[in-house]
Amino acid sequence: MDAAATAPTHQGVLDVISPLLTHDFGNPASRHELGRNAERAVDWARHVIAEELAVGEHEIYFTSGGTESDNLAIIGAALAAPRGKKIITSEIEHPAVSEAAKYLVEYHGFTHEQIRVDRQGLVDLAHAAQLIDQDTAVVSVLAVNNEVGTVQPIAQLGALAREAGAYMHTDAVQAAGWLDLSELTAQVDALSISGHKIGALKGSGVLYASAASELVPLLHGGGQQRGVRSGTENPAAAVGIARTLQLIAEQRQAGAAESYASYLIERITSQLNDKFPGAVQLTGHPEQRVGGIVSFVFPRTAGETVLIELERRGVLCSSGSACAAGSTDPSPVLTAMGYEAELAHTAVRLSFTRSLKENEISQVATAVITAVSGLLGG
Repeated sequence: MDAAATAPTHQGVLDVISPLLTHDFGNPASRHELGRNAERAVDWARHVIAEELAVGEHEIYFTSGGTESDNLAIIGAALAAPRGKKIITSEIEHPAVSEAAKYLVEYHGFTHEQIRVDRQGLVDLAHAAQLIDQDTAVVSVLAVNNEVGTVQPIAQLGALAREAGAYMHTDAVQAAGWLDLSELTAQVDALSISGHKIGALKGSGVLYASAASELVPLLHGGGQQRGVRSGTENPAAAVGIARTLQLIAEQRQAGAAESYASYLIERITSQLNDKFPGAVQLTGHPEQRVGGIVSFVFPRTAGETVLIELERRGVLCSSGSACAAGSTDPSPVLTAMGYEAELAHTAVRLSFTRSLKENEISQVATAVITAVSGLLGG
């Protein structure tokens, strides 16, 4: 139940990438048979991903993951064409976005302003309209928050960015397993995906950047991928993401796991609050949320204690972003949403892929209810 940190590699992915790690291991730039086989694999992956995102094949770049994709989009666009010197993000971005903005401030003289969010993690569109102006170079807002699962109004934010002539990017790392990405690419100039969050390989990622985009490369070398992202392409990583997106599309059409989040929210909140009033609160928007992330705070417990009790019962989850592992500070996402530090420390996030089985989601709900009830003396 910690897929937002990383998901298991799908068996269907392992099946198609195995030949690329054994006998078809060539460098896609080599002009012999092994190289041509690898090149065909990369071309196939680019074609499939472009179809899933409803964009051109020449608009797909393979990267090492969501962090690189975010950095290439934000830094690359900000430095490529001087539209202004302001970077706009929300208050609750992933560090790959907020730290990229910080880099531009420290080393390139940009300013960074953040759109306020409400108690449910939704950006304030009126505040966004005030901030996004003719001096804005890049707007970057997560499509789905990685800690609470709130889905942001990317269409409206994209419209504001276009009106101001700014570059619009969205980190779709947590959206890729649940939302129709073609609806997002229609609203933005750039979109980031991470392979290992959706059942592909760690160290794999994709950046969609519109054909009109001009990006200054972060990496300099052999000029692969039209000079935007140098470095030998990884055919297995590229094919892995492509196959994963195909499998997700099939699961989405079948309605797999669509109701699991609602089931968890209803059962956990109703049973615990009926027995112990005020024992649990949902974080994030109750309706405008992705299907694979559910986050709660348990006011009369400690989040780490709940995690330990859940692990004893075979449920592995987290208290927030894996990128903040080891930190004793409360979640900056929850504090930005208005939660007091003490309450933010009690957060527990349950996250999963569409491959989760119905009987497993019932077991998870039972484990949460039993663990928290035990801690509260029930």
